[in-house]
Amino acid sequence: MLRRISILYKDLPKQVTGDEILKDSSDGYMCKMHFQIKNETVVSRAGTSAHEQTCLPMEEALELPLDDFEVTESTATNEVIKYEYHVLYSCSYQVPVLYFRASFLDGRPLALKDIWEGVHECYKTRLLQGPWDTISQQEHPILGQPFFVLHPCKTNEFMTPVLKNSRKINRNVNYITSWLSLVGPVVGLHLPLSYAGAASQDE
Repeated sequence: MLRRISILYKDLPKQVTGDEILKDSSDGYMCKMHFQIKNETVVSRAGTSAHEQTCLPMEEALELPLDDFEVTESTATNEVIKYEYHVLYSCSYQVPVLYFRASFLDGRPLALKDIWEGVHECYKTRLLQGPWDTISQQEHPILGQPFFVLHPCKTNEFMTPVLKNSRKINRNVNYITSWLSLVGPVVGLHLPLSYAGAASQDE
C-alpha cells in the first residue's frame, strides 16, 4: 500500500508537495492541519488577524498551522477547533481516501454528530440521502486511532467524468488535486485556485 501511495502523490503539483500540506508522506499518508473558529477560518499569523467564512477557499488556510498558543492568543474567548486531514490510499476501492479528526484546543474531540452539523448547507441536501454512509468513524489504518472518513464508494463514480473529459480535450489532469477539490470542501478542506494553475503548469 505504501509503495502505491507514494506513486500517487509523486504527481502532485510542486506547490502542494511542500511542508504546507505534506507532514510525513514517508509513513504512507499526507497530513494537513488547520485551525477554525466556529463558522470561521483562522487565517491570522503573528501580529496579524483576519477571518473569512469557511465556505470560501482561502490560500492561507493551507499554510503551515499556527501554534496552539498563537491561535489561543488571536482568538481570545472564541472556541477554536483543530482539524487534521490525512490522505491515504484504499487498496479495496483503489482510490485515495480522506481521513480527518477534529478537536478543541483542550483536546475534547468532536462527535460524529458535530462533524455532520458542520458540513456546509450547500452539500447537506445531497448528502442527507445517506449521511452516515458518507461520513463515518473508523480506525486509521496506519495510526490505529479513531478518525472520521469520507467513504470512498462513490469516488470512481464522480471522478470518471473528470478523467473522461480530460482525455476528450487531450489534457492531463492531476488526480489528487481534482479529487481533493471535490471532496475536501465537504469537511472544510479547501484548495486555493492556485493549485489548479500549478497542476496545469506541471503538464
